[in-house]
Amino acid sequence: MSLLPERPLLVSPHLAATLGLEEALLYQLLGDMQSLARAARSNGYDWFTLDCNQLLALVPFWTALDVRRVSHSLRDKGVLLIGTLPFGIDSEFRFAFNEKAPVAAAAKVTASAQPTARTPTRLLNPDWAPAPDVIAQLGQYGIPASFIEDQIPEFTTYWVERREPQHSWNAKFLKHVLRLWREDESRSAQRERETTMSADWQPSPDATRILVEQAGINANFIEDAIPEFILYWRERGLRRSTWNSDFVRHVKRQWSRFTASLEHDSEPHPLDRAWQPSEDLFEVLKLANIPRDFAQRELPGFVLFWLENGVTSNSWNTKFLQFVKRQWARQAAEGDSNHEKRQRSGEAVSTRHRSLVDDLTDRSWAG
Repeated sequence: MSLLPERPLLVSPHLAATLGLEEALLYQLLGDMQSLARAARSNGYDWFTLDCNQLLALVPFWTALDVRRVSHSLRDKGVLLIGTLPFGIDSEFRFAFNEKAPVAAAAKVTASAQPTARTPTRLLNPDWAPAPDVIAQLGQYGIPASFIEDQIPEFTTYWVERREPQHSWNAKFLKHVLRLWREDESRSAQRERETTMSADWQPSPDATRILVEQAGINANFIEDAIPEFILYWRERGLRRSTWNSDFVRHVKRQWSRFTASLEHDSEPHPLDRAWQPSEDLFEVLKLANIPRDFAQRELPGFVLFWLENGVTSNSWNTKFLQFVKRQWARQAAEGDSNHEKRQRSGEAVSTRHRSLVDDLTDRSWAG
């Protein structure tokens, strides 16, 4: 049995380089099948209606979904107009080549593989307007007519001034509007994802996993960074769509400074009455947007508690950092929810109404 029982499918190398191999093959097949299709003239185009099964019989290596995909690619490239539902949904497929007839016929590659005829180029006229079929095709993408019309003046002005001839101004306009529409949709989707920082915001599981598993940051350190992050961005009132990415960068900066700058003594020792936090600690607090004077106000209570407690530690800087961050978070929370309530009840609005034992309880990352 012959390995070539059927007529071979020919593809123009130039067309394949321009459109892509699959697109060139389908384009040429549609051109060859014009004689088998019903033709109708409309708005300067020859529209052809084919039976879908006829086309599929010529390309047994493709499914209806493959033809649909490739035909949509040709439509997106501006060389094919589609006048029906996507291929395979109906029994028939209606299409037109995106050149004024009879130019489309000249672009067809014949069975003898003659060179593809090229449409003559022409300059854009100042009074140019897109063909109705182009507007209808753009409408298939859900693009409003008002958006399409808004692009015509700028498109015309630009290309009239450039004085560069083109084979098809309709095809160029179609691609131009599609690009602008996709950019506009992308910006709209970005705006829809943007939100302000909420008081109950929490990092996503993915963000936490990146910090813990990939960056090796202690989970308690991450947890302590959340309140200061919320406070900082709530005060600014900005809308963003990247809160998790921002939080990951925020924690990584702090952790890097924390691990590089805070010294750990080799032997635990009790706290000295004259102990002062290191400058490196204040740098870490600065990254957390916690004022230096706030930390200094918390220092006497911290020193007093640990002098009375008598516990030893190999990093008092780390313990003080954890304590200040927790006090800062509590102050922010009280400012949001408890300030007015405490004023009405006559209680002092202060962080000192709690036991320091709770505030100074060690965390696993505090060493």
